[in-house]
Amino acid sequence: MSQSATREGSAVLSRGLRTRHLTMMGLGSAIGAGLFLGTGVGIRAAGPAVVLAYLITGVITVLIMRMLGEMVAARPSAGSFSSYAEQAYGPWAGFSVGWLYWFMMVMIMGAEMTGAAAIMGAWFDVAPWIPAAVCVAVLAVVNLTAVRGFGEFEFWFAFIKVAVIIAFLVIGIALIFGWLPGHSFVGTGNLAAEGLMPNGVSGVAAGLLAVAFAFGGIELVTIAAAESEDPERSVQTAVNSIIWRIGVFYIGSVLVIAFLLPFDQIQGAETAAESPFTMVLEMANIPGIVGIMELVIVIALLSAFNAQLYGSSRLCYSLATRGDAPRVFARVSENKVPVPAVLLSVFFGVLSVGLQWWNPPGLLDFLLSAIGGCLVVIWLTVIASYLRLHPRLEARGEITRVRMWGYPWLAWLTLAAVIAIVGLMLADEQARGQVIAVCVVCAVVLAAAGLTTLIRGRRAPEDGYVR
Repeated sequence: MSQSATREGSAVLSRGLRTRHLTMMGLGSAIGAGLFLGTGVGIRAAGPAVVLAYLITGVITVLIMRMLGEMVAARPSAGSFSSYAEQAYGPWAGFSVGWLYWFMMVMIMGAEMTGAAAIMGAWFDVAPWIPAAVCVAVLAVVNLTAVRGFGEFEFWFAFIKVAVIIAFLVIGIALIFGWLPGHSFVGTGNLAAEGLMPNGVSGVAAGLLAVAFAFGGIELVTIAAAESEDPERSVQTAVNSIIWRIGVFYIGSVLVIAFLLPFDQIQGAETAAESPFTMVLEMANIPGIVGIMELVIVIALLSAFNAQLYGSSRLCYSLATRGDAPRVFARVSENKVPVPAVLLSVFFGVLSVGLQWWNPPGLLDFLLSAIGGCLVVIWLTVIASYLRLHPRLEARGEITRVRMWGYPWLAWLTLAAVIAIVGLMLADEQARGQVIAVCVVCAVVLAAAGLTTLIRGRRAPEDGYVR
């Protein structure tokens, strides 16, 4: 396949990632601490009907990833949806979406490292900043080396998480059917006790909000695709396999928990000991299960930090090559790694960790509440960019084997579904804060985009691809 080239110069980056790296990266990015600690929130709100919420969210994610996959396979770019927003609507859109997602990743990095450091600090009876400093240094080195090293590191991080989920499902099924010594067939007693929808339709709506962003992070695969050996084949394999595998893991885990635990015992968890996963595995009399789950949660958090560090650095590199960030961040090393962009993300990641510990009244809650809203904005942008770019790709013969179905009606249906989620957020008092927070953040970013455009002068949208 011929390589695409733009003024962004994404070909300057290495092509060291393999398909297995991208596939496992996508799996790992969506299997985080939120699955192990937060699954109970959705079950508590919707009961067994939370499976419907996961199905709805999963379908929306599949369709959005398919749209994004079509654009990535046709025009690989380290800027991914930011680049496509610029191609579709102009520099202001690429600038705004790029920096909005960069902000989201940096804030997530701070939250992930803070959680991991708290657990590790308790293990070794040291101040949390010590393991945080060590881990940030190690992961910075991983991201400063050749990209294949990062791919291998993240592959094994994700492999551990996937192996734990598979083991949980196997043990859970054995417990349900009474195949383990000392256990009998569970049946549907726990499911029937409260009914399919114990809190009615409103409970399912609340459950949908609780799990709406469960699959967030998969979009990092499309950023990494620009550094894969064969972007078209890698994206096709990753997009086709990641969603159904994660769907099985999430829905399978929810069903196991709902079958085995009484409804009044299922809730959100602050620690590994409170996790529904730990409660289920304790039923199998696995020794030291709390410690094992703590280790898994730490790995999940560090894996997420590692992936966010990679994604934010590549997005910063892309923004710099398009004139939306200082040109210094477009420089690459002999290994074709954007070292200045990586160091910038490390610096702000550390600041984000410090912000978590400083915790000025109101500021941290406001910034963190914007994260979910940022993802919704990204989803809306992907759909809007696809609707604008698909006819151009079709006319120029650029569409590959990776193709979105049912243009344009299925894209419009997906758009309506995402808008419906926004409506649910506005109707929910707690989620409403996310919408308000992201609106404020978007206003700041848009103002910066306008100011940058005035200072720099107008330039044509990035749409000069050569195949």
